[in-house]
Amino acid sequence: MDLPNIFADIGDGALDDFTSVAGEALIQKRFKLSARVSSDNPSAVRAVVEEFLAGNGSIKTIAEGFEVEAELTGESARDLNRTLLSRMRKVERRTRLRAEWTADGVTERFFDYVPKGKKKTHT
Repeated sequence: MDLPNIFADIGDGALDDFTSVAGEALIQKRFKLSARVSSDNPSAVRAVVEEFLAGNGSIKTIAEGFEVEAELTGESARDLNRTLLSRMRKVERRTRLRAEWTADGVTERFFDYVPKGKKKTHT
């Protein structure tokens, strides 16, 4: 079954905040990431993180691995977290991620794939 392209008449660049899934538009949110990564192979994992960030953040080396600060766009914090950790674990299985993803005044915390809670941020 072919789905209609509901965005066919929209010019290039107009879909930066939307994705078409089965004919439905989903809003992409802008997330601020603050994370600590530790791994048995930090240099290989760091290369994967740099590629994932695509220049939209910074990486700082610390004794346990490295810290990541970035701004990324995605549908949800869970999806972004899962994508990042999955990519890192493809190059080194023993990699740990402690991350906070903030968007729309809500911070979601994760340890590896496991959500550890949400809290409203005070601005």
